[in-house]
Amino acid sequence: MATSNPATKLEGRYYALVVCWLLGNGCLFSWNSMLTIVDYYGYLFPRYHPSRILTLAYQIFAIGTLSLLAYKEAKINTRLRNLFGYSLFFLSCLAVLVLDLATSGKGGIGSFVGVCVISAAFGLADAHVQGGMIGDLSLMRPEFVQSYLAGLAASGALTSGLRLITKAAFENSRDGLRKGAILFFAISAFFELLCVLLYAYVFPKIPIVKYYRARAAAQGSKTVSADLAAGGNQDLPVTQEDDVPTSNQRLSNKQLLSKNLDYGINLFLVYLLTLSIFPGFLSEDTGKHSLGDWYALVLIAMYNVWDLVGRYIPLIERLKMESRKGLTITSLGRFLLVPAFYFTARYGNQGWMIFLTSFLGLSNGYLTVCILTSAPKGYTAPEQNALGNYLVLFLSGGMFAGVTSDWLWLIGKGW
Repeated sequence: MATSNPATKLEGRYYALVVCWLLGNGCLFSWNSMLTIVDYYGYLFPRYHPSRILTLAYQIFAIGTLSLLAYKEAKINTRLRNLFGYSLFFLSCLAVLVLDLATSGKGGIGSFVGVCVISAAFGLADAHVQGGMIGDLSLMRPEFVQSYLAGLAASGALTSGLRLITKAAFENSRDGLRKGAILFFAISAFFELLCVLLYAYVFPKIPIVKYYRARAAAQGSKTVSADLAAGGNQDLPVTQEDDVPTSNQRLSNKQLLSKNLDYGINLFLVYLLTLSIFPGFLSEDTGKHSLGDWYALVLIAMYNVWDLVGRYIPLIERLKMESRKGLTITSLGRFLLVPAFYFTARYGNQGWMIFLTSFLGLSNGYLTVCILTSAPKGYTAPEQNALGNYLVLFLSGGMFAGVTSDWLWLIGKGW
């Protein structure tokens, strides 16, 4: 087998980490933009529970599409899948702006249905991008997955920060809430366009990315061929030390799932708990406090910031949890947060609620990175790609179950 300079394995590594972080941002930037202007949609559609309905529309399309894509992952052109997803994010952001301008910022059922359709489009785009990117990065290096996941969380922190700034900037102006929201989605549309260009023209040409895709192709992966062609070389050499198998046989999807079912269930439980509280409960069920209409925005911002912090903790090896039993116990233990939030909303002050929300975000980010970077170890590239797709499916399933469970907080309140 041909040999190559071992430095190729690391050339462009830090450049790739930055691009992965930015692409992770792009995967959720537009959706987090919609979540963080919930105060605006709450004003426009006070009777329709926008934070819950929009999230539900998003998740239905995300999990339905992702199920199909995960089943067909071995035959899907990953490059076209991701480009379609990022392009749809960009177009959907533009659609939010067009809809608001066309209706002059007025509420009503027609406008709300339009916003729901755009939310569903975000879900469709997310299914293409998140599964495609994590599957693709899983066959490279764990640190690429970590950087991408940190980018996902950073999108929430950045959008929360931008929303607080735009809200403050227009707070005393006429129609200030709407002006801030319009500026917010204009920024989102620009950023999504940047992600389209990064993935199309920059990422496939980074040497370390080309190296690992060539390695994946040598192990029988068919999903990387278009990206290799876009990188300018379809036949990069691979070294003997890479342990490329002589047989292209791989574990079946059923075998992969059976060996990693605990990882999948843990991801499902993590996001079931998180989405049963965030954002619906935090937006509508925490009562009246001295922060007024800033309260929900502050809670969402605290969740996003600590979610981001949690995704960097595993970079410290001594703090990274790789014990499968430990991950399961921790994922189950988080359900103690349900009674904690319930009683704090009724009897606690806003300081305790901010603390609980911060811990919810911290534990969510930490467990997500620990699971998604540990699970693919020891498998061939095609298996890693498949496993990444299926783990994202479990994650999305947990999100859908969480969004559905979020409605249980309304029992006894009267709609």
